[in-house]
Amino acid sequence: MDANRAIHAKPNDRQNIVRLMTWLSPSFPVGAYSYSHGIEYAVETGLIVDRLTLVAWVAHLMWFGAGRSDAAILRATYEAVTSDDEDTFTDIAGWADAYRPTPELALESNAQGEAFLTTVDAAWPAIDLAPWRTALVAADRPTAYPVAVGAAAALARIPMPMALSAYLHGFAANLVSAAVRLIPLGQTDGQRVMAELEETVLAVADVIARKGRVTLPDDLGAAAPMADWASMKHETQYTRLFRS
Repeated sequence: MDANRAIHAKPNDRQNIVRLMTWLSPSFPVGAYSYSHGIEYAVETGLIVDRLTLVAWVAHLMWFGAGRSDAAILRATYEAVTSDDEDTFTDIAGWADAYRPTPELALESNAQGEAFLTTVDAAWPAIDLAPWRTALVAADRPTAYPVAVGAAAALARIPMPMALSAYLHGFAANLVSAAVRLIPLGQTDGQRVMAELEETVLAVADVIARKGRVTLPDDLGAAAPMADWASMKHETQYTRLFRS
């Protein structure tokens, strides 16, 4: 098989897993380590103090906050790109930006999304993100992180349920990594948190993947007011290690 045929061959599950591990790894240059999604203030004010309170906080975000909303956005983006539906794609990007409750959470998502597309463009040029990036610019839409990942996964023909699970795992892992440094929490306890969140990651991914249809904005929204409040308070927190 020549090089071009190899690039465009349908990837198998092993290739998909390896690619998702690369894209959603803490070492992928999107700056994920600099964001805490409001956890920095939650620790400061005593809402998160140990492993159990961290598990409860992150699990709630997964079910009722940005985790679930991001998963819906990712799936909607994936389906729009797969259908070559540019208008729906840019509409989704607009909804993704509109539903960020605070400026810091918008920065967290949009900065990571743009960095993600830039890196994928540079390292995997065969995926051809250019038309979709051009559409976002033409529509004056920012690049929310789940929009970026959903578009790249669709173009790379990575199965949508697999992409959802990997994205949600990465979302949880970044929050846990921030908390390990902030509480502080030992590395082993950090891994215990991730072990306890495995079922939540898979369950939320399954709920979104198995929906008959994702419709925006009907499938957006959140019930995580304390997380939004923590993000707002973080904007004026006196001492900060993180950008959100």
